[in-house]
Amino acid sequence: MMTPAPTKIHYHKQSRELELAFADGQSFRLSAEYLRVHSPSAEVRGHGLQMPILQYGKKDVTIQNVEGAGNYALKISFNDGHDTGLYTWEYLYNLGKNQDELWKMYLDRLEKEGQTRDTSVIQLHQL
Repeated sequence: MMTPAPTKIHYHKQSRELELAFADGQSFRLSAEYLRVHSPSAEVRGHGLQMPILQYGKKDVTIQNVEGAGNYALKISFNDGHDTGLYTWEYLYNLGKNQDELWKMYLDRLEKEGQTRDTSVIQLHQL
């Protein structure tokens, strides 16, 4: 089944959420932090690694710019300088559909690795 294209894309600056409505009637509000820590970029996904590289300290991240990439994706620029990786319609739809589960897995991994969402408490890994 092909992923429906978004019929609405709107960034709410106050709540720092990207609102997406899709042609099949589904709509999602995805926080800037959620989008940032689940970026499809190689920096986050890794280069062929099984486990994505944990992003932490992104609680206060905001979206600076959202632009279309062809008719299939968005390029999102964040205020921490991250702007690589294309968020395809399919990827965004899956982030929306699985938001509760993916967010819980992210929070569990942060805790397991001794990290935090808070930007003012960046902790160094023990080498």
